[in-house]
Amino acid sequence: MKQKSALSVLLACFPRRTFVALLALSSVAFSVALLPAPAWGDTAEELQQKIADQNAHIAQLEKEIAEYENQLTVIGTARKTLEGEVARLDLSRKKMGADISLTQNKITETNLHLSELGGSIEDKQKRIEIGKTTVAQSLVTVNKIGDITIVEHLLSSSGLAAAWEEADKLEQLEGALGLEVKDLATTKEALTVDYNATEREQAKLVSLKRDLANQKLVLDQNRTEQATLLSQTKNKESEYQKLLATKQQAKLDFERQLNDYEAALKYTFDPTSIPKSGSGVLSFPIDPSFMIHCKDRYNVFKNLYCITQYFGNTAFAQSGAYNGQGHNGVDFGVPEGTRIISALTGTVQETGNTDIYPGCYSYGKWVLVKHSNGLSTLYAHLSVISVARGDSLATGSLIGYSGKTGYATGPHLHFTVYASNGVKIVRLGDVKAKTNCANAAVPVAPTEAYLNPMQYL
Repeated sequence: MKQKSALSVLLACFPRRTFVALLALSSVAFSVALLPAPAWGDTAEELQQKIADQNAHIAQLEKEIAEYENQLTVIGTARKTLEGEVARLDLSRKKMGADISLTQNKITETNLHLSELGGSIEDKQKRIEIGKTTVAQSLVTVNKIGDITIVEHLLSSSGLAAAWEEADKLEQLEGALGLEVKDLATTKEALTVDYNATEREQAKLVSLKRDLANQKLVLDQNRTEQATLLSQTKNKESEYQKLLATKQQAKLDFERQLNDYEAALKYTFDPTSIPKSGSGVLSFPIDPSFMIHCKDRYNVFKNLYCITQYFGNTAFAQSGAYNGQGHNGVDFGVPEGTRIISALTGTVQETGNTDIYPGCYSYGKWVLVKHSNGLSTLYAHLSVISVARGDSLATGSLIGYSGKTGYATGPHLHFTVYASNGVKIVRLGDVKAKTNCANAAVPVAPTEAYLNPMQYL
């Protein structure tokens, strides 16, 4: 009779399928797609110190930017003069320079985080490879056991005590093997967490690089605007006031034509087609990092939201603005280059730029977003548009950057809320043939389709 090693006692208690299952578990546990493991020059401690240094730089830049924003707020409330406008443009340029530095520091910080995560992933990969080797060697040992009976085991042993001793050793092997597989499964879970964190950091990096490119565009526009202003006014206050008066009159003419057209539109407002007033379904369309400081500017704005003008028959409207029709949205006093975000999930219905047409003082660069709940939102006077028609947006998605395109007494966001079934895009030449805005396209709606944004924010 062929003699075999004395492990049949253990096999009777722990069948071979136990080890097959363990082998399958170890194989499944590591079937995650991993990034290539690069060579990392810095230690974990060195990376953490660099990240801490970057965070300190970021905090200092954020403080500097907040101070620039406060100064711009004060300038924005002063009487419009050429000297004041030049000072505002200079200060805006400094603020944008700080914004760009902040974004560059955030990019550096994100790259450091990616390096840190890469080192962690590489370490876990090595642990997994070592663990898999250990498990494989243990399984080879177990597979050498074969299928034997207790009688065969006793015949091949020096005695019953020795048999049970070997069985105990095998039981210990199984226990150690189980712990090793469990440890590998835990390492795999941690590796998955690192991998997901890496994906988030990479997405953040892409977003920051887009911010950087757009911020540089705003900065270039600022320089061009200042050069154009000085050229138009010949650096004379009297010329600047004439320019303001010309723009104001052109804006009034545009609004009169548009109001007459909208008043003639036939529309029956259905309140059941939109959310209830006071539902708070919309988020504020300003980046939260700016909005959080609005409470600190209460003495200037007299509200907690940096709003410079509310909806409807405001004091400014009563002074003769909007041809007595009231303000059709809410204005947020934000410096040029502030991130403007979607107030709700939706689809970009259209974008436009009335500044393409000389003498057309309207919305400037604008974006109209249609939401699935019966509301549509307009974002106007942007300096940069970051979306295109048909784009799907989540709440908080970047739409563009604030500015003062079109007719604006200062940088701000004009935010309008419509009942979606009432708003449409028209060519202004189709509204009135004699206009500086003939080929410009803008959203229009009957008076009843304009909704008070504060009822939904």
